[in-house]
Amino acid sequence: MKNSLLLILGLILFSCNDNERKHIENKASVYYGGDIITMAGDSPEYVDALVIRDGKIEFAGESSKAMEIAGSGHKMINLEGKTLLPGFIDGHAHFASFSSQAIGAQILPSPDAQADDIPKLIEILKAWNTPENRALTGWIFGMGFDDSVLKEKRFPTKEDLDQVSTETPIMIIHISGHFAALNSKALELLDITANTKDPEGGIIRRLPNTTEPNGVLEELAAIPLYAKALTPASKEALLQFMTAGQEMALSYGYTTAQEGRAMEQHDLLAEFAENNFWKLDVVSYVDYMFTDPLESKWYSQDYTNHYRVGGMKVTLDGSPQGRTAWRTIPYLLPPDGADKNYLGYPAIPNDADVTAIYEKAFANNYQVLTHANGDAAMDQMIRTMKPLAEKYGNDNRRNVLIHGQYVRDDQLDAFKDLNVITSLFPLHTFYWGDWHKEIIGDSLGNRISPVKTALNKGLNISIHTDAPVALPNLMRVVWTAVQRTSRSGQIIGETERLSPFEALKAITIWSAYQHFEEQNKGTLEPGKLADLVILDNNPLKVDPATIKDIQVVETIKEGHTVYRR
Repeated sequence: MKNSLLLILGLILFSCNDNERKHIENKASVYYGGDIITMAGDSPEYVDALVIRDGKIEFAGESSKAMEIAGSGHKMINLEGKTLLPGFIDGHAHFASFSSQAIGAQILPSPDAQADDIPKLIEILKAWNTPENRALTGWIFGMGFDDSVLKEKRFPTKEDLDQVSTETPIMIIHISGHFAALNSKALELLDITANTKDPEGGIIRRLPNTTEPNGVLEELAAIPLYAKALTPASKEALLQFMTAGQEMALSYGYTTAQEGRAMEQHDLLAEFAENNFWKLDVVSYVDYMFTDPLESKWYSQDYTNHYRVGGMKVTLDGSPQGRTAWRTIPYLLPPDGADKNYLGYPAIPNDADVTAIYEKAFANNYQVLTHANGDAAMDQMIRTMKPLAEKYGNDNRRNVLIHGQYVRDDQLDAFKDLNVITSLFPLHTFYWGDWHKEIIGDSLGNRISPVKTALNKGLNISIHTDAPVALPNLMRVVWTAVQRTSRSGQIIGETERLSPFEALKAITIWSAYQHFEEQNKGTLEPGKLADLVILDNNPLKVDPATIKDIQVVETIKEGHTVYRR
């Protein structure tokens, strides 16, 4: 009898201890008390509670069922009226450059900064020109000046930038990412002189009636030189750069970021991955001239320490706001030095070269992202890609058109036939909508980034920031897709407006699909990663005009808070 009592007592104590251990070890968290939008389905779906455990979503549904599934000892997280969504996935950006935007001189125009005229731009650069900042790279640098918004409606030249310094080299990068302006010292260090020839796919702008450089470089005369000014000079500076860039992304709700044109940046991103630095997932698309990473361990649909290479990037033309996008119809307002028949120009003039690049991608089953803004560039994309799709087959490649500002309806039909995802760029409607109308006309200007037409034609779409072209503010991207309102208050193509729900899908599940990640991300459904973002307001319930003012309160990656405002 005594032994039986001891046995029963032992079982009770074991059971109590086991329950206590389970209680202590229960890592489930239950979110409740706010709008929880799953982003699954064709219309908004709300649930009362979300259960996450071990970095994944375990349940989304009724509160009573959530309590049962979470078990005893779970953590309760009250949203206090805030809104919970899947973590944000930008359809296209340049994540490796977020750091330069975050840490360099803030030369964006209003509302992001105040560089609205050249004197103010010079003032900002002078204020940034401290010994501590110069030590970061040895240069004075900034990203985001915009000639279309500057009061003078022109590019800053070496004479302007020489007012900041004639002793330290200066490079400032245009908001499009396709131009740079340099001071005299930078031109000297880079050996750009009156005798330097323009590279293929680029232009060195000259002083009137001379061959002397005026400090402005276009496209492939500029882009390969960016690393000269933006490369950190020490390990400490590099860490400072990467920390600033990552924090900027997390502060805007990113749980997956794209490096949309990796060159040497891949090595840097991979090195930081090896050291377990990344708090969010980063997927790179490597420039067609830097394809070694596609032969490495990093090319995979699985992340290693939050990093992978997803495919190849091809750039076929330039920037519409900079008027280097390649068109079939001349610009109404050609850039300085161009005649009235100016069409912009191709980045890769020879179709055979484009075909060879695409063939490498098709033959190796690489997903390929193609930057094309002008309709002539998209004609080139279609006529070179179509024969290869027929030759190699085209199922589930998920090739992507990036930007497509001046895409025509017949080209959208062709992209539908080619199963090309269109990642369009309605952010232009606010930042450059007025400018587009000046340079291409009112009717065509209203047609930029025709996201609703693409959606109605049955194309898969996403939308994007192209940051650091602008700040990586995905709530502003949603707002522009919904409102399509320019700086001056004009509506830029009312019929191309997305609903707030469609715009949110374009930065969650539709963008996850673009990246082959829809099984793990993009909706709040059981089995998916607990990649979450908490907003201070619900984009589906506020006045659409105020969506741009919504702020990220918290960003959660695989169940762990990685940013809190």
